[in-house]
Amino acid sequence: MSADLVDLVQRLGRPRVLVVGDVMLDRYVWGNAERISQEAPVILLRADTREERLGGASSVATMLQALGAQTSLVGVVGRDADGVRAGQILTDLGIDASGVVTDTGRPTTVKERYIGRAQDRHPQQMIRVDYENRAAVTGDVEARLIAVAEAQLADTDLVLVSDYDKGVCTPRVLARVIALAHRRGVRVVADPTRGGDYSKYIGCSSVTPNRLEAGLATGRTITTTAQALAAAAELRDRLGLEAGIVTLDKDGMALAHRDGRSGIFPTRPRQVYDITGAGDMVMASLGLALASGADYDAAIRLANIAGGLEVEKIGVATVTREEILADLLHAPFRTADQRIPGAAKVAGLPQLLTDLERRRAAGQRVAFTNGCFDVLHAGHVQYLAEARRQADCLVVGLNSDSSVRQLKGPTRPMNPVEARALVLAGLQDVDFVSIFTEQTPLALIRAVRPDVLVKGADYRKSDVVGADVVEGYGGRVHLADLRDGFSTTSLIERMRAA
Repeated sequence: MSADLVDLVQRLGRPRVLVVGDVMLDRYVWGNAERISQEAPVILLRADTREERLGGASSVATMLQALGAQTSLVGVVGRDADGVRAGQILTDLGIDASGVVTDTGRPTTVKERYIGRAQDRHPQQMIRVDYENRAAVTGDVEARLIAVAEAQLADTDLVLVSDYDKGVCTPRVLARVIALAHRRGVRVVADPTRGGDYSKYIGCSSVTPNRLEAGLATGRTITTTAQALAAAAELRDRLGLEAGIVTLDKDGMALAHRDGRSGIFPTRPRQVYDITGAGDMVMASLGLALASGADYDAAIRLANIAGGLEVEKIGVATVTREEILADLLHAPFRTADQRIPGAAKVAGLPQLLTDLERRRAAGQRVAFTNGCFDVLHAGHVQYLAEARRQADCLVVGLNSDSSVRQLKGPTRPMNPVEARALVLAGLQDVDFVSIFTEQTPLALIRAVRPDVLVKGADYRKSDVVGADVVEGYGGRVHLADLRDGFSTTSLIERMRAA
């Protein structure tokens, strides 16, 4: 587990991020792909669901907002129903859309995707239809974009340029945004469009092309990590960047920094369902981390995690800090050798809730307890056995390392969370272990909704975290007996004294 990334996510704060780029509306039509049409050799899609999300720069803004940033957007929509709809979604999400300019001479960019399910499962994108005008904005529209960007930059921690080549990111607009940002000491990170001329990105802090885009911009074929590093370094030097970054899909990212740092940041293999939006998620999470004070190394590693989670979802989907934390905390157990006793019992919250739903459908009742379980001793074992007897299965909420430090001080825990989780999961009486990062397990208790909440008898019921919640929906609280002579703190003190 990357403890430094867990700490980074926990201290991200709510930075103010300005996104400049192409506003799009993504429309999804879902249905069952039932048969071949009698009219032509094409698949017949029986549509049953229609969904609209934001794409392009507005997708980046949506992802930033879901990650906890204070997000503003500068872009263009048409004077049409799709533009109204995009504006309404932005407002509903809490994104500042006062910088979105209406252009009466163009339609709102719309990408319409048709997604078919085979036998009511395995959804796959079948076709995409685009409605757009890719001509560069000019005249009054370009001037209004510059004016609203200047107003937004007065209160911004970082600027993200999301250039999809739909006409917003003109050389004049970007030159002004970059100059204003420099004047205020604000970084500008650009996700560039495909093409050979990157001159309009000169002066950015960094750019993040993918391997194809970087290859076109540098005249290189990028099939190896060495070639990716060379392209990143060339872009850094040519554009005067702080850092050149090349995204390499399943191979992670390449970084070439002005201070001489360079390297490949690999990503963990994922079950890829849909790559749509992965680049936007990388951009959003990278920008959020940089705006929160992280260096490029940590920001790239965090972006790899967020981008990996996004490709496990269908379409342009958001990822939350909680999902990133769960992924970071539980990654060691998903990749662990399953011959390790109990490794499969360590579950992130989504998997845990799915497993508990199956248990409850079979008529089982759920008990819950929690703790640090830093140095497991016989008192713990007897306590967990009593907790397990209260129901048909037992969930143990386990404090993360940072959570233990908040409770016990900087010298604890003695054992990292991976070790503590595996020891607990190896016990016969423990059915599930779920790691939480907060000081208390209240959020986890609310999600699990145990039938029985178990805590030690050294607590009064009124002092048990979550007791009111559990009793409020008809559950009960059980105070388990404590065995004399067992204490983790005294055991650690004796070990140190030995």
